[in-house]
Amino acid sequence: MRPRPPVNGRGVFSGTGLIITGLAATLAALVFPIWSYADRSGTGPDVLNAQTVSTRHGPLSALDRDFLTKVRLAGLWELPAGQQAQAKGTTPAVRTAGRHLVEGHTFLDERVRDVAAELGLELPDEPDEQQRQWLDTLDAARGVEYDRQFANILRLAHGKVFPVVAQVRAGTRNSLVRGLADDANATVLDHIKVLEATGYVDFDALARELAAGSTPPVTPSPAPPGPVSDPVPAAPVTPSPSPSYPLPPPASSPPPREIEDS
Repeated sequence: MRPRPPVNGRGVFSGTGLIITGLAATLAALVFPIWSYADRSGTGPDVLNAQTVSTRHGPLSALDRDFLTKVRLAGLWELPAGQQAQAKGTTPAVRTAGRHLVEGHTFLDERVRDVAAELGLELPDEPDEQQRQWLDTLDAARGVEYDRQFANILRLAHGKVFPVVAQVRAGTRNSLVRGLADDANATVLDHIKVLEATGYVDFDALARELAAGSTPPVTPSPAPPGPVSDPVPAAPVTPSPSPSYPLPPPASSPPPREIEDS
């Protein structure tokens, strides 16, 4: 008969120590992820605060600065596109849409440059790569094909920027950016309507493009201005008059095949 091993204090304490060690390791595994994500910098509010600066018109976020860049870029290519449509458009509705683009972005471009100057931001001076490609496509198109390309390219671009304007308007804490977002919202909506009134917008293709999330390349927003010490309380801002244009009568979609201009 095999003798039983002696039971002593060392064996008891050894087993207890193993249990305590295991429990401590389990607790550490549970607590560490919570601590690492709750306290580490670079997440949530830390990013927002790091990219937001104080101005006399209220906090200016990275999204605010990106919005100003996008408004400026829109004018840099949509103004010439509108001028071109006034000359190359084959229908009154297309030429009217071109005029709205010219008038709306002349207004917005002046507004965004004034806001950027007040906030100490630098803005781009030329369109981005995607916008230059769109202009090249319009340059090469003729006749009815030009009308179709103009209406669909511009309608797609406006459809992508529309939710950005809404997001900025809903969340900005800067009074100048808020006023610019109001003007941009009215102008973009007007352009969407006149482009659709041409009768050339392919809504099925447009829905597919937007659902696919095909967006223009991200452009760098202007760097934040230097911090303003002891900013004065923001003064109430009187909304600037937004452009308002009469819409042309709705146009029916042209026949699918027509003889194009030479």
